Amino acid sequence: MVNITEVTAAPSPDLLTPDNCAVLFVDHQPQMFFGTGSGDRTAIINATVGLAKSAKVFGVPTVLSTVAAESFSGPLMPQLADVFPGQEIVDRTTMNAWEDAAFVEAVKVTGRKKLVIAGLWTEVCVVLPALSALAQGYEVYVVTDASGGVSPQAHEHAVQRMVQAGVVPVTWVQVLLELQRDWARTETYPQVMEVVKEHGGTYGLGVVYAQAVIGEHAAG
Repeated sequence: MVNITEVTAAPSPDLLTPDNCAVLFVDHQPQMFFGTGSGDRTAIINATVGLAKSAKVFGVPTVLSTVAAESFSGPLMPQLADVFPGQEIVDRTTMNAWEDAAFVEAVKVTGRKKLVIAGLWTEVCVVLPALSALAQGYEVYVVTDASGGVSPQAHEHAVQRMVQAGVVPVTWVQVLLELQRDWARTETYPQVMEVVKEHGGTYGLGVVYAQAVIGEHAAG
């Protein structure tokens, strides 16, 4: 029941903000991309970098992780590493990142209770830590377009499994705009528009057009 006297113009506590979440990137590596068949891999790369730049614009803590980087999967994709130059990358042997003490410690250091996760493959290296973090009381959001599985079914079934457990599926643009949430926030507006123009596809082209025709301060 709605109590009209208590209704205010205030955001839901369920929303992601720059102060309540951390972004975890899990196993965006060459060998993992080679086996990804759930969608266009170039699109997944674009979404991953867009998500990374979104986190950086708002100063959201990030954790970068790889699995068997030197023995099998190769290094973190350079487009992602370049967004966070010099940041430590947690390399693991475990398929479930949440069973690696260094990874979990890196998450704990952020102090955030909402975890935004993207990775390869969805059905293994995303679903395992997502469910594990959920079981320990975290709120978990999975960025589905910055993740991929070995087949469309593997990706979709993994997303369904996580949703049934309580994980929230999101997309990278959704995360970006949820963090901005008000075009009057001028301190991040220009950077957000740059991310949109670089990685937002036709949405980004729309911003280019609007700024050219209406003016540089055209809203997104």
